[in-house]
Amino acid sequence: MSEIAVEATEIPAQLPDVRVAVLGAGKMGGILLQAFLKQNLFAPDQIHATVGHAERAIALSTQWGVDVSTDNLSAASQADLILLGVKPFQVPDLVKQIRPALTASKTLVSFAASVKTRDIEEASGLDIAVVRAMPNTPSALGAGAAALCRGRFVTEPQMDLAKRIFETVGRTVVVDEKHMDAVTGLSGSGPAYIYIIIEALAEAGVKVGLPRDVATQLAAQTVFGAGKMVLETGYHPALLKDAVTTPAGCTVDGILELEEGGLRVTLIKAVMRATERAKQLAAG
Repeated sequence: MSEIAVEATEIPAQLPDVRVAVLGAGKMGGILLQAFLKQNLFAPDQIHATVGHAERAIALSTQWGVDVSTDNLSAASQADLILLGVKPFQVPDLVKQIRPALTASKTLVSFAASVKTRDIEEASGLDIAVVRAMPNTPSALGAGAAALCRGRFVTEPQMDLAKRIFETVGRTVVVDEKHMDAVTGLSGSGPAYIYIIIEALAEAGVKVGLPRDVATQLAAQTVFGAGKMVLETGYHPALLKDAVTTPAGCTVDGILELEEGGLRVTLIKAVMRATERAKQLAAG
Protein backbone atom coordinates (compact mmCIF):
# COMPACT_ATOMS: atom_id res chain seq x y z
CA MET A 1 0.00 0.00 0.00
CA SER A 2 1.46 3.36 -1.06
CA GLU A 3 2.09 5.99 1.59
CA ILE A 4 -0.04 9.09 1.80
CA ALA A 5 1.67 12.36 0.92
CA VAL A 6 1.69 14.93 3.71
CA GLU A 7 1.16 18.59 2.89
CA ALA A 8 2.74 21.30 5.02
CA THR A 9 0.43 23.81 6.70
CA GLU A 10 0.90 27.11 8.50
CA ILE A 11 -2.29 26.74 10.58
CA PRO A 12 -1.63 26.29 14.34
CA ALA A 13 -1.91 22.73 15.61
CA GLN A 14 -5.24 21.71 17.15
CA LEU A 15 -3.51 20.18 20.20
CA PRO A 16 -0.47 22.41 20.74
CA ASP A 17 0.18 21.29 24.33
CA VAL A 18 0.40 17.54 23.72
CA ARG A 19 3.64 15.83 22.74
CA VAL A 20 3.20 12.46 21.04
CA ALA A 21 5.50 9.50 20.38
CA VAL A 22 4.70 6.79 17.84
CA LEU A 23 6.83 3.81 18.82
CA GLY A 24 6.77 1.60 15.78
CA ALA A 25 5.77 3.88 12.90
CA GLY A 26 5.07 0.98 10.56
CA LYS A 27 1.81 0.41 8.72
CA MET A 28 -0.80 1.62 11.23
CA GLY A 29 1.60 3.83 13.17
CA GLY A 30 2.63 5.53 9.96
CA ILE A 31 -0.99 5.95 8.87
CA LEU A 32 -1.85 7.67 12.14
CA LEU A 33 1.24 9.87 12.12
CA GLN A 34 0.54 11.09 8.60
CA ALA A 35 -3.09 11.76 9.51
CA PHE A 36 -1.96 13.85 12.48
CA LEU A 37 0.13 15.98 10.13
CA LYS A 38 -2.40 16.16 7.32
CA GLN A 39 -5.19 17.27 9.68
CA ASN A 40 -2.81 19.42 11.73
CA LEU A 41 -3.71 17.72 15.00
CA PHE A 42 -0.09 18.06 16.13
CA ALA A 43 2.72 20.23 14.80
CA PRO A 44 5.75 18.37 13.42
CA ASP A 45 7.91 19.39 16.38
CA GLN A 46 5.38 17.79 18.76
CA ILE A 47 5.81 14.36 17.15
CA HIS A 48 8.55 11.80 17.77
CA ALA A 49 8.54 8.42 16.06
CA THR A 50 10.65 5.28 15.98
CA VAL A 51 11.31 2.47 13.53
CA GLY A 52 13.55 -0.57 13.62
CA HIS A 53 16.32 0.51 11.24
CA ALA A 54 18.42 3.68 11.10
CA GLU A 55 18.24 3.99 7.29
CA ARG A 56 14.46 3.85 7.43
CA ALA A 57 14.42 6.42 10.22
CA ILE A 58 16.43 8.89 8.12
CA ALA A 59 14.18 8.40 5.10
CA LEU A 60 10.96 8.85 7.05
CA SER A 61 12.27 11.84 8.96
CA THR A 62 13.00 13.54 5.65
CA GLN A 63 9.65 12.53 4.16
CA TRP A 64 7.47 13.50 7.14
CA GLY A 65 9.47 16.38 8.58
CA VAL A 66 9.38 14.97 12.10
CA ASP A 67 11.91 13.42 14.46
CA VAL A 68 12.26 9.72 13.59
CA SER A 69 14.87 7.54 15.27
CA THR A 70 15.47 4.01 16.53
CA ASP A 71 15.56 5.10 20.19
CA ASN A 72 12.27 4.18 21.87
CA LEU A 73 13.32 5.39 25.30
CA SER A 74 14.31 8.83 24.04
CA ALA A 75 11.09 9.25 22.07
CA ALA A 76 8.96 8.15 25.01
CA SER A 77 10.77 10.51 27.38
CA GLN A 78 9.77 13.47 25.18
CA ALA A 79 6.07 12.56 24.96
CA ASP A 80 2.88 12.89 26.98
CA LEU A 81 0.98 10.48 24.72
CA ILE A 82 2.79 7.30 23.69
CA LEU A 83 1.43 5.11 20.89
CA LEU A 84 2.58 1.49 20.86
CA GLY A 85 2.65 0.39 17.25
CA VAL A 86 4.80 -2.74 17.42
CA LYS A 87 3.68 -6.33 16.90
CA PRO A 88 1.66 -7.86 19.75
CA PHE A 89 4.44 -10.15 20.99
CA GLN A 90 6.80 -7.14 21.18
CA VAL A 91 4.58 -4.96 23.38
CA PRO A 92 5.59 -6.24 26.85
CA ASP A 93 9.31 -5.88 26.10
CA LEU A 94 8.79 -2.43 24.57
CA VAL A 95 6.93 -1.19 27.64
CA LYS A 96 9.64 -2.53 29.92
CA GLN A 97 12.27 -0.85 27.71
CA ILE A 98 10.63 2.58 28.03
CA ARG A 99 9.70 2.14 31.72
CA PRO A 100 12.33 4.72 32.89
CA ALA A 101 10.53 7.37 30.79
CA LEU A 102 7.04 6.55 32.08
CA THR A 103 5.14 8.47 34.73
CA ALA A 104 1.59 8.18 36.01
CA SER A 105 0.65 11.35 34.12
CA LYS A 106 1.42 9.87 30.68
CA THR A 107 -0.99 7.95 28.47
CA LEU A 108 -0.19 4.74 26.61
CA VAL A 109 -2.27 3.82 23.57
CA SER A 110 -1.81 0.34 22.11
CA PHE A 111 -3.22 -0.89 18.81
CA ALA A 112 -1.63 -4.32 19.05
CA ALA A 113 -4.28 -7.00 18.59
CA SER A 114 -5.14 -9.16 21.59
CA VAL A 115 -2.79 -7.42 24.08
CA LYS A 116 -4.83 -6.59 27.19
CA THR A 117 -4.66 -3.29 29.05
CA ARG A 118 -3.82 -5.02 32.33
CA ASP A 119 -0.77 -6.70 30.75
CA ILE A 120 0.53 -3.30 29.62
CA GLU A 121 -0.17 -1.75 33.02
CA GLU A 122 1.76 -4.54 34.74
CA ALA A 123 4.68 -4.25 32.31
CA SER A 124 4.91 -0.52 33.07
CA GLY A 125 5.08 -1.04 36.83
CA LEU A 126 2.84 2.03 37.30
CA ASP A 127 -0.78 3.00 37.77
CA ILE A 128 -0.66 4.42 34.25
CA ALA A 129 -3.45 5.17 31.78
CA VAL A 130 -3.65 2.54 29.04
CA VAL A 131 -6.08 2.74 26.14
CA ARG A 132 -6.39 -0.26 23.84
CA ALA A 133 -7.50 0.30 20.24
CA MET A 134 -8.46 -1.91 17.34
CA PRO A 135 -8.38 0.10 14.08
CA ASN A 136 -8.58 -1.42 10.61
CA THR A 137 -6.77 -0.97 7.31
CA PRO A 138 -9.23 1.45 5.60
CA SER A 139 -7.80 3.96 8.09
CA ALA A 140 -5.17 4.53 5.40
CA LEU A 141 -7.81 6.46 3.42
CA GLY A 142 -9.55 8.07 6.39
CA ALA A 143 -12.37 5.51 6.20
CA GLY A 144 -11.36 3.33 9.13
CA ALA A 145 -13.34 1.92 12.01
CA ALA A 146 -11.67 1.85 15.42
CA ALA A 147 -12.94 0.54 18.74
CA LEU A 148 -11.33 1.75 21.96
CA CYS A 149 -11.45 0.43 25.50
CA ARG A 150 -9.99 1.89 28.66
CA GLY A 151 -7.69 0.47 31.27
CA ARG A 152 -8.20 0.92 35.00
CA PHE A 153 -6.48 4.30 35.31
CA VAL A 154 -7.81 6.22 32.31
CA THR A 155 -9.49 9.57 32.96
CA GLU A 156 -12.19 11.08 30.76
CA PRO A 157 -9.81 13.69 29.24
CA GLN A 158 -7.33 10.92 28.39
CA MET A 159 -10.10 8.86 26.77
CA ASP A 160 -11.30 11.89 24.83
CA LEU A 161 -7.74 12.43 23.55
CA ALA A 162 -7.52 8.80 22.43
CA LYS A 163 -10.80 9.12 20.57
CA ARG A 164 -9.61 12.32 18.96
CA ILE A 165 -6.50 10.75 17.50
CA PHE A 166 -8.39 7.84 15.93
CA GLU A 167 -11.08 10.14 14.57
CA THR A 168 -8.37 11.48 12.25
CA VAL A 169 -8.60 8.20 10.31
CA GLY A 170 -12.29 7.30 10.51
CA ARG A 171 -15.10 6.49 12.93
CA THR A 172 -14.50 5.56 16.55
CA VAL A 173 -16.57 3.68 19.12
CA VAL A 174 -15.87 2.92 22.79
CA VAL A 175 -16.54 -0.58 24.12
CA ASP A 176 -15.79 -2.63 27.22
CA GLU A 177 -12.57 -4.59 26.94
CA LYS A 178 -14.47 -7.88 27.03
CA HIS A 179 -15.80 -6.99 23.55
CA MET A 180 -12.43 -6.28 21.91
CA ASP A 181 -12.01 -9.80 20.54
CA ALA A 182 -15.41 -9.46 18.86
CA VAL A 183 -14.29 -6.13 17.40
CA THR A 184 -11.23 -7.88 15.98
CA GLY A 185 -13.43 -10.54 14.39
CA LEU A 186 -15.87 -8.00 12.93
CA SER A 187 -14.24 -4.72 11.91
CA GLY A 188 -10.60 -5.75 12.28
CA SER A 189 -10.93 -8.73 9.93
CA GLY A 190 -14.03 -7.42 8.18
CA PRO A 191 -12.35 -5.61 5.26
CA ALA A 192 -11.08 -8.98 4.01
CA TYR A 193 -14.64 -10.34 4.00
CA ILE A 194 -15.87 -7.31 2.06
CA TYR A 195 -13.07 -7.59 -0.50
CA ILE A 196 -14.21 -11.15 -1.19
CA ILE A 197 -17.78 -9.91 -1.65
CA ILE A 198 -16.62 -7.16 -4.02
CA GLU A 199 -14.52 -9.67 -5.96
CA ALA A 200 -17.45 -12.06 -6.23
CA LEU A 201 -19.85 -9.32 -7.37
CA ALA A 202 -17.34 -8.21 -9.99
CA GLU A 203 -16.91 -11.79 -11.23
CA ALA A 204 -20.68 -12.04 -11.50
CA GLY A 205 -20.73 -8.84 -13.54
CA VAL A 206 -18.18 -10.33 -15.92
CA LYS A 207 -20.26 -13.50 -16.10
CA VAL A 208 -23.30 -11.55 -17.26
CA GLY A 209 -21.31 -9.59 -19.84
CA LEU A 210 -19.76 -6.51 -18.22
CA PRO A 211 -16.12 -5.53 -18.82
CA ARG A 212 -14.04 -6.43 -15.76
CA ASP A 213 -13.00 -2.88 -14.92
CA VAL A 214 -16.59 -1.68 -15.14
CA ALA A 215 -17.84 -4.58 -13.04
CA THR A 216 -15.20 -3.98 -10.35
CA GLN A 217 -15.94 -0.26 -10.18
CA LEU A 218 -19.69 -0.86 -9.94
CA ALA A 219 -19.26 -3.55 -7.28
CA ALA A 220 -16.92 -1.47 -5.12
CA GLN A 221 -18.98 1.71 -5.39
CA THR A 222 -22.15 -0.25 -4.58
CA VAL A 223 -20.61 -1.58 -1.37
CA PHE A 224 -19.31 1.89 -0.50
CA GLY A 225 -22.69 3.49 -1.16
CA ALA A 226 -24.63 0.89 0.80
CA GLY A 227 -22.38 1.39 3.81
CA LYS A 228 -22.76 5.15 3.53
CA MET A 229 -26.55 4.77 3.47
CA VAL A 230 -26.49 2.78 6.72
CA LEU A 231 -24.16 5.21 8.48
CA GLU A 232 -25.72 8.48 7.32
CA THR A 233 -29.43 7.61 7.39
CA GLY A 234 -29.31 5.64 10.63
CA TYR A 235 -31.85 3.22 9.19
CA HIS A 236 -31.63 -0.50 9.96
CA PRO A 237 -30.01 -2.44 7.09
CA ALA A 238 -33.15 -4.58 6.78
CA LEU A 239 -35.25 -1.48 6.14
CA LEU A 240 -32.84 -0.24 3.50
CA LYS A 241 -32.82 -3.69 1.90
CA ASP A 242 -36.62 -3.68 1.73
CA ALA A 243 -36.53 -0.26 0.02
CA VAL A 244 -34.54 -1.81 -2.84
CA THR A 245 -36.66 -4.96 -3.03
CA THR A 246 -39.75 -4.19 -5.10
CA PRO A 247 -42.54 -6.81 -5.37
CA ALA A 248 -41.89 -9.41 -8.08
CA GLY A 249 -38.75 -7.54 -9.08
CA CYS A 250 -35.16 -8.56 -9.81
CA THR A 251 -33.69 -7.95 -6.35
CA VAL A 252 -35.89 -10.43 -4.49
CA ASP A 253 -34.77 -13.22 -6.82
CA GLY A 254 -31.15 -12.32 -6.10
CA ILE A 255 -31.80 -12.27 -2.35
CA LEU A 256 -33.38 -15.71 -2.50
CA GLU A 257 -30.18 -17.02 -4.11
CA LEU A 258 -28.10 -15.43 -1.36
CA GLU A 259 -30.24 -17.01 1.33
CA GLU A 260 -30.18 -20.40 -0.38
CA GLY A 261 -26.40 -20.16 -0.68
CA GLY A 262 -26.05 -19.39 3.02
CA LEU A 263 -24.30 -16.02 2.66
CA ARG A 264 -25.85 -14.61 5.83
CA VAL A 265 -24.92 -17.63 7.97
CA THR A 266 -21.45 -17.86 6.42
CA LEU A 267 -20.65 -14.24 7.28
CA ILE A 268 -21.87 -14.74 10.84
CA LYS A 269 -19.69 -17.82 11.16
CA ALA A 270 -16.69 -15.95 9.74
CA VAL A 271 -16.96 -13.28 12.45
CA MET A 272 -17.45 -15.94 15.13
CA ARG A 273 -14.43 -17.91 13.92
CA ALA A 274 -12.17 -14.84 13.78
CA THR A 275 -13.38 -13.75 17.23
CA GLU A 276 -12.54 -17.15 18.68
CA ARG A 277 -9.06 -16.96 17.18
CA ALA A 278 -8.58 -13.51 18.69
CA LYS A 279 -9.52 -14.93 22.10
CA GLN A 280 -6.97 -17.72 21.66
CA LEU A 281 -4.24 -15.21 20.82
CA ALA A 282 -5.17 -13.06 23.83
CA ALA A 283 -4.93 -16.11 26.08
CA GLY A 284 -1.43 -16.80 24.80
